[in-house]
Amino acid sequence: MADLVTGATGFTGGHLARMLVARGHRVRALVRDRRRAADLDALGIELVEGDLRDRAALDRAVAGMERVYHIAAMYRQAGLPADTYRAVNALAVRDIIEASARAGVARVVHCSTVGVHGDVEHPPANEDAPLKPGDVYQETKLEGERLARDAAERFGVDVTIARPTGIYGPGDRRLLKLFRGVVRGRFPILGSGAIFYHLTYIDDLCEGFRLCAEAPGGANRTYILAGGEVTTLNELVQIIAEVAGVRPPTLHLPVWPFWLAGAACEAVCAPLRIEPPLYRRRVDFYTKSRAFDISRARMEIGYNPQVTLREGIRRTLDWYRNQGWL
Repeated sequence: MADLVTGATGFTGGHLARMLVARGHRVRALVRDRRRAADLDALGIELVEGDLRDRAALDRAVAGMERVYHIAAMYRQAGLPADTYRAVNALAVRDIIEASARAGVARVVHCSTVGVHGDVEHPPANEDAPLKPGDVYQETKLEGERLARDAAERFGVDVTIARPTGIYGPGDRRLLKLFRGVVRGRFPILGSGAIFYHLTYIDDLCEGFRLCAEAPGGANRTYILAGGEVTTLNELVQIIAEVAGVRPPTLHLPVWPFWLAGAACEAVCAPLRIEPPLYRRRVDFYTKSRAFDISRARMEIGYNPQVTLREGIRRTLDWYRNQGWL
């Protein structure tokens, strides 16, 4: 099996590329800078240097490949114009599918996000739940989905869209502040903490991507990929504290002052193109429910997450400690 992985220098794409190598696949990675991919090169992963917005680079990357895993995306960064998000998260999706069709690729797996659903009013949400993206990242990821479907039909290539929930595991840094705050006893919960939160352990997600690429029934379908357990934020914090062997935080604070502070920080920092110390979307972490139904993925492609939330948290906590971050 010959597979191309985009985004392989990142957390998710890197784990996927390593998993495919471990399964005996021939893996190629499209990277912007070879110097950042020395660990991939050491594993025997073929490196193609180029940018997602460069069609010639895409043609080089997909040549001779059987499967394409399009994991790369432009995540939230301060000061980036909307056109940059759109170029990477939407237009490049169309272009890589078109290039894949020309190269005779059997299937493209496009990684989107459950963020396209926004706040889940009636959990758990499935793939047909309302689409309500809340920021430019989510809006352009949704546009990328639409362009992927259009390109699949126009160019005659099988495309499967995956919508992961919040991704965590060894190698991830996005949840480090949460773990660190709980372990150090400095994690006040904004609001009631009763909102739902749904995580995906990285190993389960990568297996889900593989099933999206290889399961016969997965062509031209959309799947939510998530862990097998949904918790409230209060329960998630409790589990982290128990695994870490510390007392769980009990302080709850009102949401609205922090939301207003986030809005003010964004207004001041955005024109200066500097990272705000507080975003409204970070406050949304405490207020928006995210709980999802993975029945379609279970039934159609055999997706079956193996790592329990408690075990995944233990592995992640151990990794953070080994890095000296806790």
